Amino acid sequence: MRRRQALYNGHMSELKKLPRPRCEHCQRPASHCLCAYISRIPSRTQVLVLQHPDEANHPLNTARLAVMGLLNARLLVGEHFPQLDDIVASAGRVLLLFPEREASSAQVAAVSTSSCGEPASSLLIVPDGTWRQARKIVGANPVLDTLPRLSLPPGMPSEYRIRKTSQHAAVSTIEAIARSLSLLEPEQSFDRLLAPFRAQIAQQVQAMGEEVYRRNYTNR
Repeated sequence: MRRRQALYNGHMSELKKLPRPRCEHCQRPASHCLCAYISRIPSRTQVLVLQHPDEANHPLNTARLAVMGLLNARLLVGEHFPQLDDIVASAGRVLLLFPEREASSAQVAAVSTSSCGEPASSLLIVPDGTWRQARKIVGANPVLDTLPRLSLPPGMPSEYRIRKTSQHAAVSTIEAIARSLSLLEPEQSFDRLLAPFRAQIAQQVQAMGEEVYRRNYTNR
């Protein structure tokens, strides 16, 4: 009997170690797939996300959702990106989404509109990670420090209510990208970009339960 129980316990232990099936596209557990919420939104602005390797493995990472939701976006993972010099040199207008150095509204207008008054395409580079990780990326790639910076003006509080931060004005990467594109292309709405992000939050709150959520996240 003991041997049978030991075999049963060993079998259950092996089952617990098996990874949950994942969606190949959104990389979420198959039971919480977000693909139905993801749009493919066009934009004149090309978005390039530079993602810190530690952030790439975060289960609630939002940059990946942003890139999947935009037709004109791509993501690179690392800290040092040797190809950035060529990318910047080949782009006509480039902005770095980083709040350390203020970018005026005049700068934004100059980047988003060509000299003939017609909307112009541009490249928006977005470091993705914690503030410490984002600063590391900027420091490891000197070309980034030569770029004009886009600083987001004060806006609505972040909807990222399941990730704690001491910075009340902080927003998630997908929210920052949506707000930046709205500044650069005010004629278009990018609210649809946030649909999978909102669904992901709702899933996490449901999984942890309302009581746990209120106890840990509503008194930030």
